[in-house]
Amino acid sequence: MKSIHALTILPFILLAVCCSQQPVAVPENSIAFSPEKLEFEQQGGELKFYVTSSAAGIQVYSDDDWVSSIEPPYSVDKDATFTVKVKPNSLTKTREGKVVIKVGQTRAYLPVVQPGLDPVESGIETPEGYTLVWHDEFDDYEGLPASADWKYQTGDGGWGNNELQDYVAGEYNGVKIAEVSNGTLKVHAKKIDGKVRSVRLNTRKSWTYGWIEASIKLPSGKGTWPAFWMMPSQFTGWPKDGEIDIMEEVGYNPNYCSATIHCNRYNNGGTATEHAERYIAGSQTSFHVYGMEWTEDYMTFYQDGKAILTYKNNGKGHDYWPFYKPFYIILNLAWGGSWGGAQGVDESCLPTAMEVDWVRVFQKL
Repeated sequence: MKSIHALTILPFILLAVCCSQQPVAVPENSIAFSPEKLEFEQQGGELKFYVTSSAAGIQVYSDDDWVSSIEPPYSVDKDATFTVKVKPNSLTKTREGKVVIKVGQTRAYLPVVQPGLDPVESGIETPEGYTLVWHDEFDDYEGLPASADWKYQTGDGGWGNNELQDYVAGEYNGVKIAEVSNGTLKVHAKKIDGKVRSVRLNTRKSWTYGWIEASIKLPSGKGTWPAFWMMPSQFTGWPKDGEIDIMEEVGYNPNYCSATIHCNRYNNGGTATEHAERYIAGSQTSFHVYGMEWTEDYMTFYQDGKAILTYKNNGKGHDYWPFYKPFYIILNLAWGGSWGGAQGVDESCLPTAMEVDWVRVFQKL
């Protein structure tokens, strides 16, 4: 019988292997960790955990933004100790997250838990049936507003209202236009280089429904137009997507503070359905609370706890009620414009500022 050389049959062996439908087994790495859960205090801090695995190369990370750091993020060894740091929990609810432990393609999950702030101990009054879900008391830091919570919307060009200010990103040529100091946020209007510079601050987070309120001292002077309001995060057009003005005031009509909603059906009509105004003595010299309770059925606006306007969902659709999607909070101080400058402006009042003691969002959970 004629012999067959080994090289002759090799292609057939390779073909059989390549055409096999059986998956190649990849061994899983074993991962163990201690403790089984990281339980932090409300004020935050750091805790350690230990990992042992069947293979070298341990990666650790977390997708929870309140977990500020994990050190080291990677170890080349099979066994390692890691340190997790978390921020203070300023909410009144317990938050739960996890640390991901990865070795090769194998993952394990270490639970992370942190209790929330006691609203009674903190002095934060919570509306009945609601839980504090976000706030900024402007007590824990100084300088520019915290970038984790706020972002700047910049530019001039009138903003659709013929406004005269230029909104800047916190400061202009080294001069602070927005700053946190002595427990309050100051939103300034200052004339620099021939132009009034001011700030428009938006929260990075958005909410659908809740109790939203702020404690504010208003600026003085003809031309000022401070506002505490909300716009939709999924914006496609105005006024069809809605606008919620929790508080507005214009300097030529001092102490008259208004609340207004905008939608396709009601937009600057000035009717009692969409707008209300109330005189608040000392609004420019002391802090007052402006707020809104927003549910799927109605929005009620308050000034120092007194309801001044309720706008109801009549069930007739988006033209009447676009207020079923997430909205973010805006704090700004405009200068001039179609309303703020309706009786002219007086630059002798500059510099001036809107001062905010705190902003809070409560929701039913």
